[in-house]
Amino acid sequence: MLDSMIQDLLQPGSLPDPTRQVRLVQTHISLVFVADEFVYKVKKPVNFGFLDFTTFEKRAFYCRQELDLNRRLAKDVYLSVLPIRFNGKTYSLRSRKGEIVEHAVKMKRISEDRLMKSLYERGALTEHHLTRLARRLAAFHAQALRTPEIDGFGESGRFRINTDENFAQIRKYRGISLSKEQFDALQDWTDGFYRTRQELFDRRIGQGKIRDCHGDLHMEHVCFSRSLSIIDCIEFNERFRYSDTVADIAFLLMDLEYHGGKKCSASLWKHYRTVAGEEAVEPLLDFYKVYRAVVRGKVNSFQVDDPTIGSEDKDKAVQRAKKYFSLACSYIQ
Repeated sequence: MLDSMIQDLLQPGSLPDPTRQVRLVQTHISLVFVADEFVYKVKKPVNFGFLDFTTFEKRAFYCRQELDLNRRLAKDVYLSVLPIRFNGKTYSLRSRKGEIVEHAVKMKRISEDRLMKSLYERGALTEHHLTRLARRLAAFHAQALRTPEIDGFGESGRFRINTDENFAQIRKYRGISLSKEQFDALQDWTDGFYRTRQELFDRRIGQGKIRDCHGDLHMEHVCFSRSLSIIDCIEFNERFRYSDTVADIAFLLMDLEYHGGKKCSASLWKHYRTVAGEEAVEPLLDFYKVYRAVVRGKVNSFQVDDPTIGSEDKDKAVQRAKKYFSLACSYIQ
């Protein structure tokens, strides 16, 4: 079914809006059909433990979640949820006939030239961009939902579920995308941090810093359009989105450093720290940078086991994963 649906949706006539061409971009959890003006994002029927898209009902629910949550930071980008229908022969996002078999999130196509990663790569990311972004994120974090339930996700024992899960899931990739020595060093350092820095987690809860955040804040998700759109927040698991605000921006700082942007990372943190009123949180910031780098290494490692991805792309994913795990190790040395 999946292969047939992909082939059908790559035909311009199957989409609801006029387009000359359609191309497919895949992640470990999504099929993204990129047309001339719009993008249509379909969830893969996968289960990674931390997310479960294995049923039609779950995929439909999380499409609606993706729409609602992302409108917080990209209202002009996230437009609607559309049904994919099958008429017995072909799959279509345009047709009103046939059984609804999937859903797609319809998004306005953003300019890739205006993505933070693109600006950085061509040397066009300025101090003005960084200050603008710092203000936007600080304002978002200050206004993001906070409840007693969300506060609980800032407890060290609660957050440890995430890091323990990471190590359980990357263990199989030792010798592929990270070495046994790297794995052991990262796990030992993380365990030691929980033992010796408990007060840092407790203090952040008391300061009201545990919020309903973005959860996947890296450079490819920031677009310096007129309204500064920040896309693709985590919709599939609340424990990845309910977090310390420092854990949220740590992802973006780590991503800048992964791409060689240490100066930009330091500048963004300086501006954010000032606007958000952050003080004496650097040890916790490093902890969350390690966590975020391991997450990215894990996500890229997952592509090794994806049957829809070719061998060349799998090799590239392994190289990216190795670099993320090496960065994580650099933070603990």
